[in-house]
Order: sequence, then C-alpha cells, then structure tokens
Amino acid sequence: MSEADARREPDAIAWPPRWPRVLDADFGPPPAGEYRATPEDFQVAEVLDFAPEGQGEHLWLHVEKRDLTTAMAVRELARLCEVSPRDVGYSGMKDRVAVTCQWLSVQLPGREAPAGLAEALAERGIRVLAEARHPRKLKRGVHRANRFRLRITGPAVAEPALEARWTRLVEQGVANYFGPQRFGPDGRNLQRARSLLARGWRKRDDRDGMLLSAARSFLFNEQLAERVREGSWQRLLPGEVVILDGTASQFTLEVPDAELEARAARLDLHGSGVLWGVGGSVATGEALAREARLAQRYPALCAGLERAGVRLARRALRLRLGEPSLTRGDNELWLAFSLPRGAFATAVLRELIAHPTL
Repeated sequence: MSEADARREPDAIAWPPRWPRVLDADFGPPPAGEYRATPEDFQVAEVLDFAPEGQGEHLWLHVEKRDLTTAMAVRELARLCEVSPRDVGYSGMKDRVAVTCQWLSVQLPGREAPAGLAEALAERGIRVLAEARHPRKLKRGVHRANRFRLRITGPAVAEPALEARWTRLVEQGVANYFGPQRFGPDGRNLQRARSLLARGWRKRDDRDGMLLSAARSFLFNEQLAERVREGSWQRLLPGEVVILDGTASQFTLEVPDAELEARAARLDLHGSGVLWGVGGSVATGEALAREARLAQRYPALCAGLERAGVRLARRALRLRLGEPSLTRGDNELWLAFSLPRGAFATAVLRELIAHPTL
C-alpha cells in the first residue's frame, strides 16, 4: 500500500478516538477526577513468578525508581557499569510519572559491580531494594502481573456513584483497552506508524517496535470498541478464540454452551481480539467474519503489518481485577489492584473518572 492508500483510511487517524466505556449505559459518564498529580499517586510493582538463582554472570537488581522511565533507568545503569544498554535487561516498560518497582539485569561476566553502585543509582532516583546473580539476562515480558496503588482526587471523590462503578468493575471485569500512552501525545505514534507502514517498515526506523505496537493496539481497540457498543464484550461468540483467565491458554469455541457461558460470567475465561500480523487466524464463523471486516476497514494498516512480518497474536477482551480494594481518605480515594502484564491501569481509571488524558 502507498501513502495515498493509507490516507483513504480517515477514521484511522481521527484523534482522539471515541472508544466507548462499558459503564456509561448504566451509570452515565463518569465524574471529573484527578490522578497522577505526583509520582507517589501512581505506584506500580512488577510481579515475577521466579527469583534469581544466586549465581551467574548477570547481576539482577530489584529497584524502586521515581519519575523515571524504564529506558532512563537502563541507560543510567549501563553508564555506571560501563556496558552497552543492550547488556541491560528488563521485563516491562514502566511510566515516568510514577513510583515503580521492577527488576533490571546487567551483564557483568567475571567481575563485580562497580563500588558504590547502589549509592550512585540512589542519587539519580533509583533505589536498590535487592540484588542477586543469575545465569541469564532478564527478558521482555516474563513478569506475570503488575500491582497498582493509585490515588484519585477531585470532584469524583465526593460522588457516591464512583464506588458503585468500582464494584461493577470488580464483578464484571474491565474492557482491556490499550492505554493512551501506547499511542503517544495526540496519537502521534499511530500517525508515524501509518506513514512508516505505507513506505515499508524497517527496523532501523522503529528499533523497539513501538510503532508496530501502536498500529496493532489501535486495531485491537477498534475491535473491542465494536464489541462494547453492541454489548457483546463479555459474551462468547460462535467461532471465538477464548483465553483462559490468567494464562496464555486458548482454544477456538465453535458454539458457546451453557457451561462455558457460566465460566465466562465468573470471569474464568474471556473472548479475544486479534493483534494483527502474519499467520492464519484460528477463529471461525462469526468471529472470523469480524476480523475480515476489520481488514476491509483498515487495509493499509493490516497489509503493512503483514509486510513487516510481525506475527499474529491474540489478546483478551476483558480483564479481571486481582485483589481489588478501595480506601477512602480525606478528599482522596486509593485504589489497589493487580493486572496481567500488558494491561493498562488507565483502562480501569477511564471507567471511574473523566480526565483529559483518559
């Protein structure tokens, strides 16, 4: 597809998109609120299912950082250890305006960490909580979940309906939208992705795959928005690829039955949307027809992703809130919950408060 082809997809560049919330039909639009006024208002802790072995050429550091992106912390650790940033590993990218805990690894074969490393990191807003050796580099996407603790202020705190909205999310789950940070300010990552895919994607133009992710995330959100509008985002459709909650296990459901529908109602399993790429979809029937309509609506994006060689994958349409809690304070409200890796806390917040960034 040429750039002229891409321009024939006007809806793909309209910003901001009007992806519907799931609670508005019952509660109306959410009240205005504030979040992340300071980094301490947005706390994130990465959850791993394993621990470093205690020996090996990679030094793993469990760190708490404030007002720093993961990329910033990686560069600082590499500089202090006199290695390339490529020798520093991490599992997930964390937001800047936040207090975040996560593991980093740095390859130091045959040598100890520089003297005073922890003190030097602390001067730059990175506190070392624990350290251990491990034989291998920390790889992307190996953490199981993220635990969030978020502070909400503003008019929303005084609204009784906010707690009712929260209770509904706990009971029925959350629409698993990709958050606005994936698309950049004013959707610029998506605009850049469309131009790059029209020319032909090259790794040197998108080394971290950020623009590929923006395009795939947009297409997923469009699928989810359609299901929310028609009220089917919690139901199982004929031919749907179903994902078991909290796992990567999935199967194609030819025809929903009463037992599976009951499990879906309990949030044990969820319908899914496609993360576009090469490779045949295992969806059938109605679900496959929906994917075909998506490709017809956004041919340049879909064809560009296929030419880029990114592999087709799937993502659950719904999230279960893990260990949810709500605590009221003086003119503030604290939420705590866990989400699986790749999920966005902003998908939860946008159902509860109205804010320009949500």
